[in-house]
Amino acid sequence: MASVKKNFAYQSVYQVVAIVLPLLTSPYIARVLGAEKIGIYSYTYAVAYYFLIVAQLGIKNYGNKEIAAARDDRDRLNTVFSELLIVHGFFSTLSVAAYYAYVLLFVTEDKTCALLQGFWVISGMFDVSWLYFGLEKFRMTVTRSTVVKIAMTACIFLFVKERQDLWIYITIMAFGTFLSQLVLWPFLNKYITLKRVTVKGMRRHIWPMFVLFLPTIAVSFYKYMDKIMLGLISDKVQVGFYENAERAINIPVSVIASFGTVMLPRMSNLVSRGDTEKGKQYILTSMKWVMCLSLAMAFGMAAVADNFSVVFWGKEFEACGQLIVMLCITIPFLSFADIIRMQYLIPGGKNHIYVLSVTVGAIVNVVINSLFIPRMGAEGAAVGTIFAEISVCVVQAAAVRKNLPVFLYLRNMVYFLLTGILMFAAVYKMEQSMSYGVIHLLLQILTGAVIYGVCALIYFTMTGDETLRNMTGRLKK
Repeated sequence: MASVKKNFAYQSVYQVVAIVLPLLTSPYIARVLGAEKIGIYSYTYAVAYYFLIVAQLGIKNYGNKEIAAARDDRDRLNTVFSELLIVHGFFSTLSVAAYYAYVLLFVTEDKTCALLQGFWVISGMFDVSWLYFGLEKFRMTVTRSTVVKIAMTACIFLFVKERQDLWIYITIMAFGTFLSQLVLWPFLNKYITLKRVTVKGMRRHIWPMFVLFLPTIAVSFYKYMDKIMLGLISDKVQVGFYENAERAINIPVSVIASFGTVMLPRMSNLVSRGDTEKGKQYILTSMKWVMCLSLAMAFGMAAVADNFSVVFWGKEFEACGQLIVMLCITIPFLSFADIIRMQYLIPGGKNHIYVLSVTVGAIVNVVINSLFIPRMGAEGAAVGTIFAEISVCVVQAAAVRKNLPVFLYLRNMVYFLLTGILMFAAVYKMEQSMSYGVIHLLLQILTGAVIYGVCALIYFTMTGDETLRNMTGRLKK
């Protein structure tokens, strides 16, 4: 598991940097641009995102999986990559053309912002991260992309100075993402030699990619359609509140996503070798540690949400506190489903279960959004997201219960659930007895970390956890 731990560390660093750097700039952006301008950014990005996922057409997960399965055979690897690159390029070109046609023909408000958001769609055309992930070369993608993210953060502080600078902010965010994809291209010849491919060879990838594209579309309905519906039904200020609350929630979610990205090529490789028992052991270990982490972050963030919102974004964004508390409910459900999806369903080719679960989630989300957004605004969107994530988790767990020990996973969670409640009670009581401020926020975080950390350490020690023994053994050496 040593390489898995290193890859998880690398990918976690990148995912956290990708979320934390915008979060660190968000106090500045919140005060410079305000809720309405942030709402315009979020709304135009959400629309561009739909064209981006068409450009990618399921390539991230499918390409990761196919490269991992072929990496032990260099000739097969070259063929698979060449086929996928051409298929991906074809659909990406169509998507970029469609996006700019949409902007030029149909967008009347915030047209400049929409045009600049096109760099997000173009970035999908040049995305080859799936190759490096499939080869488990996480260090390369992390180091180069992190440098670009840091440069983007510096540019925000240097060039975004007033509310009229929204277009500059969008350019930095969208073009920076495009640049982060380009920096991986010069290193392709180190791992890949392009080959002549046949139409038949390329065609065999289209349907499996499309199958993984369908759940991406479905997931987008409760990840990005919220913002579009908020912008259309409510107003851009509510979109701004929801955008900042979601950024806070994306920190723990990004860590969980990192683990899934790291484990997908490992599990795909095990499936290709027929080693299902080792795969199930990985899932059991992953579920225990990831649920420990996700419940800690869910209860911890909920406890400090009100103080965090005022300290980070100012009184104008005080409403974000309640939104964060509501969205924290989704973290354990999302984490549970992510492990099942990334370590069992996709590696095992059980894409129909994945598609079904996220389709149910999308339907639930759109229906609840339609009912609650007109009356509750951003809180109505949060209610829709909560029920969508619960629906996805329940459908996936029910579908795999005969093949995986789902009830064992749930039983292992009980201790961490109780520990999370204990931590929440202690930290929330502090919030009620102290005024808002940075020192107060840091004390809350430290208190929660100590309480949960000590309780988790006791649990893993008492149960003789192998991962903990390995880590302590290395520390002793």
